[in-house]
Amino acid sequence: MATVALTLDTFEKTILEGGTVFVDFWAGWCGPCLQFAPNYEAAAEANPDLTFAKVDTEDQQQLAAAMNITSIPTIMAFKDGIGVFAQAGALPRPMLDELISQVRELDMEQVRADLDKQEAEEASA
Repeated sequence: MATVALTLDTFEKTILEGGTVFVDFWAGWCGPCLQFAPNYEAAAEANPDLTFAKVDTEDQQQLAAAMNITSIPTIMAFKDGIGVFAQAGALPRPMLDELISQVRELDMEQVRADLDKQEAEEASA
């Protein structure tokens, strides 16, 4: 499956309804972004059951600002609507494949329990 371009209008719906979604924040003038792109595209092709999206930070400046993108490329991963990973920098293909495996294996019941516990601790502090 090819990557999908996200905009301010489509971002939230894609994250909430997409199951597991990887998002590459990039720009056409960014050398590391252009070097990372073939790895990202190959990962999208190799994992057609997942959503691989791209956000052009030049075209979607408001969305990039809302997501606190300060360096590109930045890759984010969302599972069941919850952000589970964010890191700036171009990942080599083996590291990207490992990230995909780790996100696939996440126990989302445990993630939700951990989030609930963290919120409860913050509320009582």
